[in-house]
Amino acid sequence: MKEFRTALITGATGTIGRAISKLMAKKGYSIVFIARNRNKAEKLVAEIRSVNTDCAVSFHLLDMGEKKEIKALSENFHARLDVLINNAALTPRTREETYANIERQWAVNVLGYYWMMKYFSPHLKDGDKPRIVNVASYWAGQLDLSDPEFRSRNYDNNTAYMQSKQADRMLSKGFAGLLEKDKISVNSCHPGDARSNLSSSLGFGGHESPEQAADTPVWLATEDAGFQTTGAYFRDKRKSICQFSENKNEVDRLMRICASY
Repeated sequence: MKEFRTALITGATGTIGRAISKLMAKKGYSIVFIARNRNKAEKLVAEIRSVNTDCAVSFHLLDMGEKKEIKALSENFHARLDVLINNAALTPRTREETYANIERQWAVNVLGYYWMMKYFSPHLKDGDKPRIVNVASYWAGQLDLSDPEFRSRNYDNNTAYMQSKQADRMLSKGFAGLLEKDKISVNSCHPGDARSNLSSSLGFGGHESPEQAADTPVWLATEDAGFQTTGAYFRDKRKSICQFSENKNEVDRLMRICASY
């Protein structure tokens, strides 16, 4: 019986997440994904099985902004894991908070990535060329580590999104250093520009198909380049300079801040 590699994908029912999930299935991976909406999740299961009837596919319903839910899932996760793709993101137009009273965009887009890497990296240790792919963006910057939750600043969803994607690129560098001893690669990437609910919330359209937007994340998740390189940022399947990740003091500061939640 053929043994499939397993990929765990967050934000799988969104525009780019769906494309990532189906492309990973086409490449022969078993898919485990995280979603919040059961109807969307069940629809995606059917879509994935339509492109690869042989691969196993399952989902877990949870809120990516809630640490206790991610931790609980990791404690009850018993499958061998080869790839973690952090893709979940949102950008509410007005400031919202989670049940834990954390600004929602910071919780989902940044802390969610941090918690997934922290709690699922032990599952990756026995994987086949294990790796983490963090879907970030070229639309990044304006990170204010003195006020990441907009408690002092006026909330602006565009600024909040940009700082979250800067943080994702920096967290990738931080975790690459932490997990190098375990031979787990960690890279971030800009996925591509597809029209989605998220892009619409930011006032953008999108000139690429979901499959084009998913191309670089899937390439990092499946090809040797995504394992042989760690701590890098990619665009269009090419390594790009990330000025944010080169600031070690700020990367370390961000890691400490995330660890404090």
